[in-house]
Amino acid sequence: MKTEFMIALTQLAAEKHLPKEVVLAAIESALVSAYKKDAFTAGQDITAKINPNTGEVKVFVKKTVVETPTDPAREISLAEARKINKSAQLGEVISIECTPPNAGRIAAQTARQVILQRLHEAEHRAIYEEFTGKEGDIVTGTVIRITPEQIYVDLGRTEAVLPASEQVPNERYRIGRRLKFYVLEVVKTTRGPQIVLSRSHRNLLRRLLELEIPEIASGVIEIKAIAREAGYRSKVAVTAHQPGVDPVGSCVGLRGIRIQSIVNELNGEKIDVIEWSQDPATFIAHALSPAQVVDVQLNEAENTAVVTVPDRQLSLAIGREGQNARLAARLTGWRIDIKSASAVEAEKAAAAAVAAEARAKVQPEAPAPEPVAVAAEGAPTTEAKEEPLAVEETVEEEAVEEAVVPATDYELVLTSGTAPAAKAVEIPQIRFAEDILPARQEKVKKSKKESETAKGKEKIRKARPRPAYIDEDEFEE
Repeated sequence: MKTEFMIALTQLAAEKHLPKEVVLAAIESALVSAYKKDAFTAGQDITAKINPNTGEVKVFVKKTVVETPTDPAREISLAEARKINKSAQLGEVISIECTPPNAGRIAAQTARQVILQRLHEAEHRAIYEEFTGKEGDIVTGTVIRITPEQIYVDLGRTEAVLPASEQVPNERYRIGRRLKFYVLEVVKTTRGPQIVLSRSHRNLLRRLLELEIPEIASGVIEIKAIAREAGYRSKVAVTAHQPGVDPVGSCVGLRGIRIQSIVNELNGEKIDVIEWSQDPATFIAHALSPAQVVDVQLNEAENTAVVTVPDRQLSLAIGREGQNARLAARLTGWRIDIKSASAVEAEKAAAAAVAAEARAKVQPEAPAPEPVAVAAEGAPTTEAKEEPLAVEETVEEEAVEEAVVPATDYELVLTSGTAPAAKAVEIPQIRFAEDILPARQEKVKKSKKESETAKGKEKIRKARPRPAYIDEDEFEE
């Protein structure tokens, strides 16, 4: 009987992955609960002890030593106490063995549920301690049940849940499929520890890189930043701490064999491995890979960057639905504005035109030069004499007009007094339409008699009313 008990105890401890001492403590606590209900009165303080070598069960009742006991269930007289322990004193608590004769049968029948409960509590505590240490790491599990809200995964010792928010949108799960998961958190609940897994977290990619690439695990290559859109594309920035090591080549591997195994684990998710740089402009240019970058202008005050790319590379730099630019912004921590080279040149030309127009408005007009009068001694003076000059010009023109003598070939001879002046030839210029039209012929003046006759006829015509049917020409005749 005792041997069978110890074999069962050892087998139970192995199945629950618990130490034998923990199982014994759980069984002793269950026996106490069972004996209180069946073999002892309410209010008695009892304990149960199991010999780990033989499996023998003993039950003890604790009582206080007094002169005259008033509660036999909790107190004992000094004389009776000294029969059990000769050194007993008043006020001392002694343990009295009161093992029922059918202790084994009671333990088997009434303590079964309590024992299982204690074992479950001990198992939950051990699981919580184990997976708390794995929080932030990856584990391998098998899908065992799928519901609309979450997926249940078997991790061996316990079950974990994969919420819908932590699933990859384009990934299909089926029962029995074995996958790697990222342990997001471990939470204590009334039904035991709840382990929350994730397949979309960016640190899942970090842990997979550490498992697959020895240089990252050893610290030769460091992962500086990761930006991930689960199921579609990810960008990883790496740097090497040892001279002569190519961080990108080490991560990709020979013919891409290292990175391809990670891509297969993530169901074909594209992974861009780029080299990290301390210079933000260089880092941003690398982050927009595979697009080529012409220029990067940084605005550190607003944490923005304006990136210029060739016209044919604009769509590649932005990516499908802006995915490449969005991942580059997450990876670098900068707000990135991507522009084509032609757009940048057009903006520069427009800005230069606006600046030139603004300068033209601000710059004052140059003042007209002031006339300089020459003094008698030849020294220049700044006094302006506009009105006298105008008078002199007018006088000179009138004098010239009076002195002009018509000559052939439009030759004008200017004279001043008796001395002949210099000859000037004037070329005729057409200024008005009359210059090219023939001259009007003057009307021939009528005689006085004819005028008086015409006037008389006109007075008669106006004095006599004219019928509407009479023609004016006939009336005149």
